[in-house]
Amino acid sequence: MSQFTWSMKSEDVVWNFVTELLVLLLCLKQAMIELLAEFTPPKPNRKTPECAPALPPDTLSISQQKTVQSALQFVVTLGICPYLLPGVGTPLSCRSDFAATVEKMVHRLASLRGISRLHTVTMALLEIARHPSLESLVLTRHFGDLLASLCQLGYSPNKCQQNSVSQEDRETQKGLTTTEWQGCQQALQNLLDRVYQPIVIKELLILQGGVKQVRSAMGGKAQTRSQAPAWLRRQCGHLLSERLMKPRGVQAVVRGIVEGAGAGIAGGRSAETAAADWRKCDTVARILASCPQQCLSVGDYYRQVCPQVLELFHIKDKLTAHQFQRVATTTLLSMVKEQPELAEKYLLRPLLAPLICCLDTGELSEKSGQGGIVIVGELELTRCVEDIYKVCVVGNDPSSRLLESLKPVIPAIFSLYCFTKRGVSHLRSGCQEILLWFLQKCEPQVAVLVLKQLTGLEQSTPALHPLYHFTAGDEGGVKLSVKEAVSDEDEALYEKVSLEQWRTGCLAELLSNLQESSLAGDFFIECLKGLTCLAGDMDGRLTPSFTDGRSEQEQQLVTLQLVAALCEKFGHFVLSNTVHVIEFVIATLERSCVNLTHKTEETVEAQTLSMAMGLIAAMLGGAVQLTSADFDAMKPMLPRLEQISALHPDPVIQELASDLRITVATHGAFSTETVAMAAHSTMGKPNQHDDQLTKPSQQKEAGAVTYGHQQSPTSLKAGGTDHGNNPSPSNFQQILQAAFDPEVPTRAAALRTVTQMIQQRNPDALSNQEKLLSVFLENLKHEDSFVYLSSIQGLSVLSDVYPAQILPQLLDEYQTSSQGAGKTRCVETRMKMGEVLMRSTRALGELASHYRDPLIRVFLMGTRDSDGTMRASSLSNLGELCQCLDFALGSVVHEVTACLDAIVKTEREAEVRRAAVHVITLLLRGLGEKALQVLSDVLRDLYRLLKYVIQTDDDELVVLHAQLTLQEMDHIVRRFLFPEEKLEKKIVILP
Repeated sequence: MSQFTWSMKSEDVVWNFVTELLVLLLCLKQAMIELLAEFTPPKPNRKTPECAPALPPDTLSISQQKTVQSALQFVVTLGICPYLLPGVGTPLSCRSDFAATVEKMVHRLASLRGISRLHTVTMALLEIARHPSLESLVLTRHFGDLLASLCQLGYSPNKCQQNSVSQEDRETQKGLTTTEWQGCQQALQNLLDRVYQPIVIKELLILQGGVKQVRSAMGGKAQTRSQAPAWLRRQCGHLLSERLMKPRGVQAVVRGIVEGAGAGIAGGRSAETAAADWRKCDTVARILASCPQQCLSVGDYYRQVCPQVLELFHIKDKLTAHQFQRVATTTLLSMVKEQPELAEKYLLRPLLAPLICCLDTGELSEKSGQGGIVIVGELELTRCVEDIYKVCVVGNDPSSRLLESLKPVIPAIFSLYCFTKRGVSHLRSGCQEILLWFLQKCEPQVAVLVLKQLTGLEQSTPALHPLYHFTAGDEGGVKLSVKEAVSDEDEALYEKVSLEQWRTGCLAELLSNLQESSLAGDFFIECLKGLTCLAGDMDGRLTPSFTDGRSEQEQQLVTLQLVAALCEKFGHFVLSNTVHVIEFVIATLERSCVNLTHKTEETVEAQTLSMAMGLIAAMLGGAVQLTSADFDAMKPMLPRLEQISALHPDPVIQELASDLRITVATHGAFSTETVAMAAHSTMGKPNQHDDQLTKPSQQKEAGAVTYGHQQSPTSLKAGGTDHGNNPSPSNFQQILQAAFDPEVPTRAAALRTVTQMIQQRNPDALSNQEKLLSVFLENLKHEDSFVYLSSIQGLSVLSDVYPAQILPQLLDEYQTSSQGAGKTRCVETRMKMGEVLMRSTRALGELASHYRDPLIRVFLMGTRDSDGTMRASSLSNLGELCQCLDFALGSVVHEVTACLDAIVKTEREAEVRRAAVHVITLLLRGLGEKALQVLSDVLRDLYRLLKYVIQTDDDELVVLHAQLTLQEMDHIVRRFLFPEEKLEKKIVILP
């Protein structure tokens, strides 16, 4: 050991003890190396192969490891800690009571020779740690001390003297040669590269002065100490930046700070605790989002770090994934705010890349010509949607840059959402939440523009590429592939039209989740304005505004589909506030003026005008409290109302438009009786004056206005008890005669009047129920929908008032005629009768169970009809009936199940099989969670039947219906097994 000059005896007893320990440890290392070199592994014992192989001779036993650890602890405590500068490393007083006592004893040892001795001990320990068996013993317990020592030796201001200084002078002036301190710097880098990086990050933070924050966050005891010197804080920051810029450096930093040297060391409990501490995750995100001073440029930093940030979203470890995703989300949002251009390039574009590939950008892939080739895989698309959900919905920090970057891919997300609505996919909820979040967070005018783009009314951004389409993946996801070429033009057109209808329905379903917002109303008004523009373009007098590749007829058709879908989905709620009602009325008046100018007004538009004028009359009549701002918003109506009063051919509409103009102009100070009657009709009595607003001239010719409105508003409100105002018998006979008038409006008005009399329990109507039944049945055969729909309504009301007398006769009418006649009634008439029976069943409510057997018997017989349309209609009616019966189904459910099973397996027409599967859907929806009780005997049979349909049926819509029904069944079972938790307060009175 002559090469160790520091091992010479000195007057310092403690130092002599330290050097002796170092010599022993070095000798131990050398002996272990020599033993291993001479060791020859014995041959394995073939007789006992289960025996473990012999350990190498350099393996230390547990007791030997404890001895070595004790020696190392003495070396560090007496040879390193006393010579560290104040604030460098963790002092002994912060470790244990015994270490605090030792610190007081060795404090006097820190002399002018401290740097030399610190260098000697540190280098010796690094030499000992080069042996694999001793490395873990040294670095596991004393890595932080070695790190502090090397930082002081290599980077403290007094680290070095000139090479010309003698050994004795260097020890008295506590300096190192240039070669020595450079060796310390190199040793520090080597040491940092050898150790698990999260531990390195943790120890560097502790060394930098963060011991209190890190240990407190990990659940340990908070410690206080002297603040680290400025040079040490700068150097630790530099080293942390170097660790961060290395491959997988971001993950190492996150694990080092959030997990506290990794979940593998602390276990699941530490990971769960760290996941709950969001402030720590936000701190790490701020560190990652800030470019270090040592980096050459911000762009270079983002280029290296951003891909690692995106990788944090895909951590598979469940214990750490939650906190890593929180860090990644906050980091991304912070980077987008601080450096939007660089974040767009290195974060948002790579994040949205799979969806960008779906868009019609004009750039075709090399595989675009090959049908069935996958363009974007299932895993890529799933990760993309999940990452966007984490950033946008979970992060919930909408910045203008983020919304602007997300806007181009919204059409692709909506197309994906529409595809997932056709089947079962775990991506549906994510796509829906992203779309709702975007529509809620962006500006209202931007949201309306995006909705127009999704429906094809506006094509400023690309839609889904025409050569691509989504297909189902193997893992429940979705993939993007190339379409197969379609040679049949009719089939391609049908596919296009059906897809547009489906997208319209999906959009209405999406907007139904935003009923608290005014977005649906804004979009509805925008569609109405579009109809107004299209109305003016009918004869080419105005310049049409086409979307890319869409004709004027297609534009109008799409707009009408949207208006119809929104009205069907929302009803009057689509006009949720006064502003929307006023805008709707103005748009309708504008369209009516354009049509009157060009003389192109149709029946639907006339009815829309009547509805709009009724709405504004109701508002002026006191339905809502109007303010001066509301009257100011109504001012654009004045010239349009004046134009309608001058050009409209109907004198009643002219008069109402003129009176409404006066009322609006005077802010309601002057109102005529015409406005009051229109308001009364709109607010609660739609059947009183709607005839006057729609077809007044025709009704006056037939005398319909006279007999249709002899009841006063008072008698109507009283339910018909004021017999003095009721029609006379002679007038009642006139009404019945008018029900057979050749003029359609007169006949329909008479039928509606009779229906109203039945509802009001008019004595003449009550005493002539058989005659009224024959009148309605005769008009049920009429070809005009205005007539036979009025008859359907009248028959349903009549059967509701007299179910015991009327319902059996309706059932007879629905069945085939008697054997003597030898003929079957008209299929169309029987289908109308089926609608009557369904309306009657709904009106009966709980009393429908009393007529269960005859109703089900009739519908089951209808499923065996020779006409396929009649069979499908009977199945539809059967489903509606089962939905109403609830627990009253009883044993009949076995008959229904047997019928459905036979139809699904033997029926040739796909339309009938669709109706059969739809019966199961209605049955499940009507029963809800009660299905598990009511259908307990047949639920398994229904499940197997649906599986049979999916596997064997060749009709796509039948398979789709079966999939939706299985999904409905899955929801019912899930709600039963995992009921929604409700928070309830209970007050208990103690005795």
